[in-house]
Amino acid sequence: MTGRAARAGLYAGAFLGPFGGGVTVAMLPELGSAFGVSAGTASVSVTAYLLPFAAVMLVSGTLGERWGRRRTVVLAYAAYVLASLLCVLAWAWPVFLVGRALQGVANGFTTPLLLAAIASATAPDRLGRALGWFGSLQALGQTSAPLLGGLAAEVDWRWAFGGVAVVAALLAVAGIPSGAPSAGRASPRPSLRSAWRLSVLRAGLVAAVGWGCLAGLNFLVALRLEEEFALGSSARGLVLTGLGVVGLLTARLVGGGVDRIGPRRAVLLGAGLGALVVVAMGLAPVVWAVAAAWAVGGAATQLVLVGVNALVLGSSEGNPGGSMSVVQAVRFGGGALTPLALTPVYAADPVAAFLVPALVLAVAVPVALPRQAPSATSSARE
Repeated sequence: MTGRAARAGLYAGAFLGPFGGGVTVAMLPELGSAFGVSAGTASVSVTAYLLPFAAVMLVSGTLGERWGRRRTVVLAYAAYVLASLLCVLAWAWPVFLVGRALQGVANGFTTPLLLAAIASATAPDRLGRALGWFGSLQALGQTSAPLLGGLAAEVDWRWAFGGVAVVAALLAVAGIPSGAPSAGRASPRPSLRSAWRLSVLRAGLVAAVGWGCLAGLNFLVALRLEEEFALGSSARGLVLTGLGVVGLLTARLVGGGVDRIGPRRAVLLGAGLGALVVVAMGLAPVVWAVAAAWAVGGAATQLVLVGVNALVLGSSEGNPGGSMSVVQAVRFGGGALTPLALTPVYAADPVAAFLVPALVLAVAVPVALPRQAPSATSSARE
């Protein structure tokens, strides 16, 4: 496979992970009917993917650096194909959940290593742009998953899993650029401790807040659109796709901004802008204003996440794959708590459910954000 195809595969892999995680959101009734469970029980299919995905990333980046990035990513894509086919062929609900869990595990071995490979294959002064494209495709995967999954379920929900199996197979063939060296060449067996540094954990906390308090509010936005504006499922799906579309359209602008003003300032700018748009999402009196605020949130999310990733990958020392693995694990693990934390708040006071995450963005991000790139040399001072 050509180097150009392999490089394109780095970014296509960004779309696959979040898409696979959210593809069942719009097909819960169909899944329940197929396996004889309620739609509420079918929602466990989301958790079955996300929990193993977040958990395995606590160690997957470091293991991948030890084994070799290219080999690990290709094998992970192959495992994703098999897991997706298990979902297609599942004859019972527990079997389907096993397939979803294996999808999450496989994806946990691709995301951090793709980020590390992008950093290795990109000039430092263009790293923000490259990470911007990666982040925007992640956002597009997350926000388009309910829409495309719902469309597939109109025919047969199994088509969605067959489709992601084909995409994963193509990505396995493409691989990643062979010119992206593994950190394991400089340090054959990077330690888990080299990734579990305080500065990395703080960066992960910022990513979790940025993800959970911006893109992770999609369920709150959907609830408000339904309860206050009586929008149907297709209209809600269209509005929710706006965040990913804007993230994609502004990828070059956001990435260039990170390169110009620095990752730390970009994160702070994204958190400030995000706090404003979250307030607008909760208070806007008309649908178009809610949709506009949600769409602008796509740019704010990318400023935070691209800035965090650039901050962590800005150092060529240490264990970049492992560090990104920990950051992504904290990000998705923390983001998974957002519905549990805010659903009761929304039931008590819908406006407060938006004001609380806005306050968290404005206060927690500046406090938790590391003041320098979390390099291996800084770990000695921690």
